[in-house]
Amino acid sequence: MRHRYAHRRLGRNSKERRALLRGLATDLLHHEHIVTTVPKAKEVRPIVERLITIAKRGVKAAEPKGKTLAAKRLVATDISNDDVVTKLFDQLAPRYMDRPGGYTRILRLGHRRGDGGEIAQIELLGSEYDPKKAEAEKAEQEAATEAPKKSVGDRLRAAAQSLRGSKKDTSDATRAKAGKPARGAAKKTTTPRKAGGS
Repeated sequence: MRHRYAHRRLGRNSKERRALLRGLATDLLHHEHIVTTVPKAKEVRPIVERLITIAKRGVKAAEPKGKTLAAKRLVATDISNDDVVTKLFDQLAPRYMDRPGGYTRILRLGHRRGDGGEIAQIELLGSEYDPKKAEAEKAEQEAATEAPKKSVGDRLRAAAQSLRGSKKDTSDATRAKAGKPARGAAKKTTTPRKAGGS
């Protein structure tokens, strides 16, 4: 019997379980929602909420710099990604400053096809789907993809030009030589090939 054993073992030893939960917490804070199994979601929830609470205390005590630094170091013991720690202190902690707790939500999504495991989405409150924000992000992505992509050769030529200091555009020079066949290109023959075998 497992009386007085507080947490789920998740089929792993303690080091692997700790690494798994730290990775899930990092991904949840970075992406603001992840899809995982229900037991893993229930185990990662208190870890993330504790990290957000520590960050809130650090942001609230921002006047004396020592407490903010101490809070960042406490959070950094569980979150090894510096970008995620920065996001936690700059964006997430101020978002939940007036909220006393309960920063996450678990939504059950059904069962996995492969093994029938129950899956769920755990998300931070306030990170719900916003159609206006999604449209703006989509427009930014389209604008980024509309820019003409340079081939590897064009990028190499541009790099060589910048090293040489030449102002002449080689793409115009290559267009002028369009009448000549490229080096190594097959020559057109006017006589038809023989039909049949050798």
